[in-house]
Amino acid sequence: MAHRRSKTILSLLLVLVLGAVGYALVRSGRTSGEDRTPERIAGVAVAAVERRPLDLERTFSGALEADSKLVVAPKVGGRIERLAVDLADPVRRGQAVVFLDDAEFAQAVKQEEAELAVAEANLAQARNALEISRRENQRVATLRERGIASDSEYDLAEADLMEKEAQVKVAEAQVNRAMAALESARIRREYTRVTADWSEDDSERMVAERYVDEGETVSANEPLLLIVQLDPIVAVISVTERDYGRLRPGLEARFTTDAFPGEVFLGCMDRIAPVFRQSSRQARVELALANPEGRLKPGMFIRARITLDHVEEAVAVPDAALTKRGEAEGVFVVEESGERVRWMPVETGIRSGGWVQVTSPSLSGRVVTLGQHLIDDGSAIRIVAAVERESTP
Repeated sequence: MAHRRSKTILSLLLVLVLGAVGYALVRSGRTSGEDRTPERIAGVAVAAVERRPLDLERTFSGALEADSKLVVAPKVGGRIERLAVDLADPVRRGQAVVFLDDAEFAQAVKQEEAELAVAEANLAQARNALEISRRENQRVATLRERGIASDSEYDLAEADLMEKEAQVKVAEAQVNRAMAALESARIRREYTRVTADWSEDDSERMVAERYVDEGETVSANEPLLLIVQLDPIVAVISVTERDYGRLRPGLEARFTTDAFPGEVFLGCMDRIAPVFRQSSRQARVELALANPEGRLKPGMFIRARITLDHVEEAVAVPDAALTKRGEAEGVFVVEESGERVRWMPVETGIRSGGWVQVTSPSLSGRVVTLGQHLIDDGSAIRIVAAVERESTP
């Protein structure tokens, strides 16, 4: 009986061991099957690489300035008797704009005229004396030839003649000096009539500022009026080093100003400063605008849009296609099969209107524009959206 019970227990143990081994094998098979998951496929949007014209445009802010400025100042001091023009008045070249009190200068002219009259009278007297001395010298010379007059008498007559000739020269010099003094007094009196003179070809300008009032006493060279040229007018902008190398005289620009909403004014680049300001690291650039009606005024704020470069057939991708991997900027190029992508670092050029020029390497086909964060080099993709090629850029 004991032997039979032992045999039964041994059989049960064997069944339990075989069941455990079989369960382990089945469990192991199921686990290894679950580890072999399928490759993940990312859904992306793509767009075609295009060849299209691209313009590098920049918008600069600045202000208008007068092309030419003239500060009217007197050459002599005095009291302002009359202002012939006022703020915003037109001024012709050579026009008298300010009159100073000239009473003192008129008196000086009269005094110099009197001095000239005295000098001319002295000259007339000296010439008469010279004429008498010449006749006396001729008479003594004749008597000497006849043996009547002595040599000493002739010498005295010669000396008197030379003296009278010298007196005439002195009198003539005094007349010339008096004439110069009179002319100087007349010029100084003319300086009380202050005129607006400039050397440029324009014949008319405008009073921009008035610094004085009638009745004020001013000194020589004290500013009275600021007169400016408004046609053409100059727009001044500041340009950084990034764009400086692309600038050149003659570049066209389109201007807008808050003073005339919706209007566009045309001009061109005129002067480019050869140095940068140390404080701002920017260079001054001047652009000329035609202003025949004088609507644009110095001091107005403007925005200038300038095309710095143009490429007729640029290899371009949407700017959404650019992405970074580390320090490199590039695009994901869709393989011909449309099932995988390749990461390609690129060098870019002009960016305009949502497009970016790819200068290197040569690029064609399609690029990923959405979903780059889901993929890497060689990733499998599924195209869920594609941007259609536009008929016109």
